[in-house]
Amino acid sequence: MATIKPFAALRPSAHLAARICELPYDVMSSEEARVTAAGNPLSFLHVSKPEIDLAPGTDPYSAEVYATGLKNFHQLLDQGALTQDSSQHFYLYRQIMGGHTQLGLVAAASCEDYLDNIIKKHELTRPDKEDDRVRHVEVLNAQTGPVFLTYRANPTLDATFAKVVDATPDIDFRAQDGVQHTAWVIRTQELIQLIETEFARTPCLYIADGHHRSAAAARIFKSRQGTGESGRFLAVIFPHNQMQILPYNRVLKDLNGLTPEALLQKLDSVFIIKTPGEARPTQKHELGFYCLGQWYTLHFRPQFATIEDPIESLDVTLLQKLVLDPIFGIDNPRTSQRINFVGGIRGTSELEKRVDAGEYACAFSMFPTSIEDLMVIADAGGIMPPKSTWFEPKLRDAMFCHRI
Repeated sequence: MATIKPFAALRPSAHLAARICELPYDVMSSEEARVTAAGNPLSFLHVSKPEIDLAPGTDPYSAEVYATGLKNFHQLLDQGALTQDSSQHFYLYRQIMGGHTQLGLVAAASCEDYLDNIIKKHELTRPDKEDDRVRHVEVLNAQTGPVFLTYRANPTLDATFAKVVDATPDIDFRAQDGVQHTAWVIRTQELIQLIETEFARTPCLYIADGHHRSAAAARIFKSRQGTGESGRFLAVIFPHNQMQILPYNRVLKDLNGLTPEALLQKLDSVFIIKTPGEARPTQKHELGFYCLGQWYTLHFRPQFATIEDPIESLDVTLLQKLVLDPIFGIDNPRTSQRINFVGGIRGTSELEKRVDAGEYACAFSMFPTSIEDLMVIADAGGIMPPKSTWFEPKLRDAMFCHRI
């Protein structure tokens, strides 16, 4: 069963939160972060992507970068922009993005639960990215970006959280991208105990986003042998029925020596092709394909769309096995330089822009993977293909920090 605990969060001053809190370090390039943080010394990007304060081209994994992040972190603390609560609490974190609302519990999750697979994974991690998160946390002695977890919705917790959000929030701001971020501190011991008890009845939690952060936390837990707060990691935990998954689209550098006409003939053996097509797929086993200024709608042929295995039936799996590998010659999308991935938040217009500019030869727009598919695969101990899910809205770094 899941073990979660309250903790004394390091939080931004309410009137400065909009200037401090930023998107996660891994959803923007160093140059995009440099532009975003320009003119704002309070931006947490100075901590999460500190290479922006050094010369362009600086190795983001150099010792100088981590040292700069620590210096900037201490400046926020010294200025009182970030302050630590004097006692341990749970917190609620609500995000509103357009018509979508999600309300999650901010808590300290268990590294032992992660290692024992009570916190279930669905992606492989890369050692270099794990190493980066380990170094960042070790240097700051704090976890500043939460792991995004989910659980099967619990009516008791839903009702409890609904009462909490009737009160005046402790932090409330609208970010520049239009997403509303609101937080409440849960202070009463009765509520804290109720929440702990309900999660103790929850068989497992699932990582939605943050596999490298959680893996790094587990490594630090082992190296520190659980001293201090190192046995726990910062997490925001949402009920599964509030999760919003957007597609993770693909752009390809070339047509693998094929003419567009020859490529379409090969695709016809895999898909029922409709032209002119739509940019956005409307159902599972439907894709959009963009090439030479034209959208095509692709439906996997029935013999491919009736596979029962949860991993093999994913659209991203079918695309890789039936198209990217045999037709485009991309056998390993993790390492190939001929493919790139575009989060669904950027829209299909971004795919058109990149292809029309000649940067890429063609693009595939995907239908989002469902949260139910993710949980079924994680329950079975399966690993999803890379870049299968893109969760929105993103949790803001520095809304809550966990000092270890």
